[in-house]
Amino acid sequence: MSNQIPIYGAYDAAATTPAERNQVLRNTYWLLALSMVPTVLGAWIGVATGLTSALSPGIGAMVFLGGAFGFMYAIEKTKDSAAGVAVLLAFTFFMGLMLSRLVGSVLGQANGAGLIMTAFAGTGVIFLGMASLSSVIQRDLSGMGKWLFVGALLIMVAGIANIFMQSSALMITLSVLTIGVFTAFILHDLKRVKDGLETNYITATLGVYLSLFNVFQALLMLLGIGGGREE
Repeated sequence: MSNQIPIYGAYDAAATTPAERNQVLRNTYWLLALSMVPTVLGAWIGVATGLTSALSPGIGAMVFLGGAFGFMYAIEKTKDSAAGVAVLLAFTFFMGLMLSRLVGSVLGQANGAGLIMTAFAGTGVIFLGMASLSSVIQRDLSGMGKWLFVGALLIMVAGIANIFMQSSALMITLSVLTIGVFTAFILHDLKRVKDGLETNYITATLGVYLSLFNVFQALLMLLGIGGGREE
């Protein structure tokens, strides 16, 4: 089963009018929904071809981190043009491809398809919960961003270390921490859009997508470990 390496990008923006904020939020939701298509396609191709499974854990981690941060840099450079949408969708395809190693491993279990659907449903519930919460919370949450980013960075470093340590206990711990940190990130990022602190829907989509990806990956990791033990 693949080791978990969460990633996240940090961005800044300026305030806007309520109408503009709502437009950014609507565009973010639409693009986020669209991004699921290339993600699923990438995961399916990866499982069908075994492309990522052929990579060693160390090489896979380097390809993942290099590709992910390369794409995020390209998205940042093109976020103010239509090309930004295309680059973002290409990025989500790449992320799906990288996820296929874990998906394939879970699918190899007797109840693998059910575990994947459970992880997907759990991620959806978390997203809907944080989206609802972001619409009712009046407090400014921007201050928590730096602490969440530090937490995400520490999880990423520990995840890279665990590639060599191969500790199941650490993997479980990191998965639980990842769910907590990136659930909070979803709330933080959506609240930034609602407060007018993020004005670019491509950047907003990227942030929320990364959080959802990491939450889903962590849930699937935990369910996969639990399902494997049940067998």
